[in-house]
Amino acid sequence: MSSERALPTFDELPKFKDFSGCAWEVWGKDDQLGTVNLLTDELVKEASKEIKTGKAIGLNWPINFPAKPAFHRKPPTHEIIDFPEFGAVNDDILHINTQSGTQWDGLKHFGLLHHGLFYQGTPASFFKRGNLGVTNPTDVDPELIKYGIHNWAQHGICGRGVLLDLVKFYTEAHGKLPYDPFTSHPIPLADILECAKKQAVTFRRGDILILRVGFMLRFNGATEEERTALGEKPETFAGIEQTEDMKRFLWDNHFAAVASDQPALERWPPPEGVAHLHSTILGLWGMPIGEFFDLEALSKHCAETGRYTFFFSSWPLNVLGGVASPPNAAAYF
Repeated sequence: MSSERALPTFDELPKFKDFSGCAWEVWGKDDQLGTVNLLTDELVKEASKEIKTGKAIGLNWPINFPAKPAFHRKPPTHEIIDFPEFGAVNDDILHINTQSGTQWDGLKHFGLLHHGLFYQGTPASFFKRGNLGVTNPTDVDPELIKYGIHNWAQHGICGRGVLLDLVKFYTEAHGKLPYDPFTSHPIPLADILECAKKQAVTFRRGDILILRVGFMLRFNGATEEERTALGEKPETFAGIEQTEDMKRFLWDNHFAAVASDQPALERWPPPEGVAHLHSTILGLWGMPIGEFFDLEALSKHCAETGRYTFFFSSWPLNVLGGVASPPNAAAYF
């Protein structure tokens, strides 16, 4: 597109201490959008050409699940209350950890752990914890809500989505998944590239990359004991490998966001002595990380139609200063 600005390659990005690929200066020192900056009006307009039939598919797991979340997170609760004095009126009350189920990890969620820094080099001590006390819409302290999920909520995460169905790729090659999504298994970059080739997918700047690795399929077929154990044992999940080549792939394709059906996107936990990819993707780049996306209906439709690109829309909760959010995401064909 004629209005695109040139972006540095991964290898051209400066280092920050022991991390390669620091993008803090790419969008300017005051930036709070990260790679969502790639989703310009022009790019969204171009991506809308993916809508040909009008078919829409939601990508959100019911907010009730998982009933026993991983990472010691509070289970979701949903209560319906009535008002008998009015005859026929109900309300409901919902309590969730915004990262217990389908989610976007925001810029305040995960940083450079052993440096105590978040996106743009923001010290962990900068953020107020507890109740932020935002009550007056005409008098909101911008420093109090800085780097919050509301920035993405007010911009939208909309553009061309690309599904790489690794479950289909592996099962066609091996007859079954060669790993258990509930175990710490790395998905190598070579397989991602081969999957894209097999699907005849080429990437464009600003794509939202979505990976089906198998968690939802595995969870839906699991016993109740296996599901319960996920919330009680040390977390182990399949996910993309933590390598410099994986970082280079994600950055040099200039994806606006990356998501999967796994609880952590990356292999969890990382190998000993290897930094989390979250630190680079969120902390250095400001790229949204989507997790627990429900890709079962999407993958079925893609396989039936042979189309693995679509218009993607996501409007997170507009929570001022929020850390994360359910994505409210959908694919349109």
